[in-house]
This record gives sequence, structure tokens and C-alpha cells, in this order.
Amino acid sequence: MISKPDILNASILIVDDKDVNVRLLEQMLSDAGYTHTTSTMDPYEVCPLYRQNRYDLILLDLQMPGMDGFQVLEGLKAIEPDGYLPVLVITAQPGHKLQALQAGAKDFVSKPFDLVEVQTRIHNMLEVRLLYKKLENYNKRLEQTVAERTAELRESEARFRRLTELASDWYWEQDENGRFTKVYGPALEMLGITVDALLGEPQGNNKARWDEADYAVFKANIAARRPFLDFVYSRTKSDGSRQYLMVSGEPMFDSSGRFTGYRGIGKDVTESMHEKQNS
Repeated sequence: MISKPDILNASILIVDDKDVNVRLLEQMLSDAGYTHTTSTMDPYEVCPLYRQNRYDLILLDLQMPGMDGFQVLEGLKAIEPDGYLPVLVITAQPGHKLQALQAGAKDFVSKPFDLVEVQTRIHNMLEVRLLYKKLENYNKRLEQTVAERTAELRESEARFRRLTELASDWYWEQDENGRFTKVYGPALEMLGITVDALLGEPQGNNKARWDEADYAVFKANIAARRPFLDFVYSRTKSDGSRQYLMVSGEPMFDSSGRFTGYRGIGKDVTESMHEKQNS
């Protein structure tokens, strides 16, 4: 909510070509407790003043020589094409009220002034204006926070990828149906195999394939939603050579305990397995 001190400290610009009207409005606002009131009798000054001070409310007379209130409204709309235009127009012509609202004004008061009505409309408009500014500032802070968090997440993800590449050849994630949703690491291209071939179904004799016994153990772990650590399986590549891959993985669950898939890391351990076999 907007407090009374916030409303009384709002910045107000009075625009009227008649000195008596300006002094009357200034006195009325002062008596009501408003502390930041400015006035001008030159309509050509309004847009430069608003561009510099961004008033919370403009009390704008429509009937002025040289540049009328409608022209002032056009200039203000050019400054605030998408923003809230805090203009309360003052007019003695009933037919001008609808035209002023269509031109961008938010409210109107009629001459001669009813001081209670003027004070009420000013208070209501300032409350809306300050609420709008509060929401606008909140949205800006929210956008900045989202941008900062997004940058942090991207940096964290990049750091995670670098650490993963140091600790393993690739990182992977699967959904609850066994489909790969994320794979990081350069090893897949070096190994010359597709992602689905890494942890997918055994292939035919003309392609790289799992060892059947290894694959059965692996599938049992997956079916039971068990984690597995340094699980080594072998593949016969299409050129007839034997390749050994080591994977570790853990099941993932959401906040309600529903299984959502697996994530883990993998390494090509062919060289170390050959060394072990030859030792």
C-alpha cells in the first residue's frame, strides 16, 4: 500500500496560463499538506520539465494560448509512449472531457473548482501513479534478478561441464523412458559412436554391440532404479575390435518421489583394460 507521507511527498506540476488559477491550486495543495509543487504558465515548458523531473502528477489546463493542453498531451505521449501518463486536465468545456481522456489524460476536473473534488481526484490519481511506479520498479528489480540468476546458472553449467570433462569423458542424463536429454563431453565424437549406442539396446552383428551378459546386469540395475558405480561393459565395434566403457549413474526423483530418469558419467577404459589383461 501507498502511505499518506508518500502521497504528500509526490511531485506535482501545475500548468495554467492564468496566475490566479495557479495561486489557487498552489494554496489548495499546500493546505492539504503537499510539499513538492511546481508551476508554470508557459505550456512550451511542460515537456522539457517533465523530461527532466518525471512528475508524479501534472495538473494541465486545456485552454491556453499558443499551445493548448491537447498539444501538450501529444508531446507528453511522445516522451511516455508506453508508460503511464499522470495527467489530470482542467477544463471549463464539458465537451473537452472525453476528448482529453481519449488523448491520454487519466482524469479531469471542471472549472470553476470544487476544492473537495479536486483534492479527492488528486489524491486518487497520485495513489494510482505511485502504485504503478512501485510495480514498475519491482518488475525492473525482478528482471535484473532473473538476468543475474540466469548468468549465474550459465556460468555454473559451464563450470560443471569443464569439471565433468576433467573427471570423465562424458556426462549424460536420461528421462524416465530412457531417452537421452543431456549429453556433455567431446568423447562421443572421438569414440565414433552415437549417444543411443552407449546405453541403448544391443545392436546386430553388423554394428557395434553390447556384451549380452554385461547388458543384462546393467538392465537389472536400471529396472530396480538402483545406482551403479564404475560399471564396465564391453562392445564389439564394427571393425571387430573390443571396446570397454565404464559408466556410473544414479536415479533421479522429483519432490513427490516420482522417478524422472538417470544421470551419470562415462569413460572409455579400453586402454586400461587391455593393460590389465596383458599384465
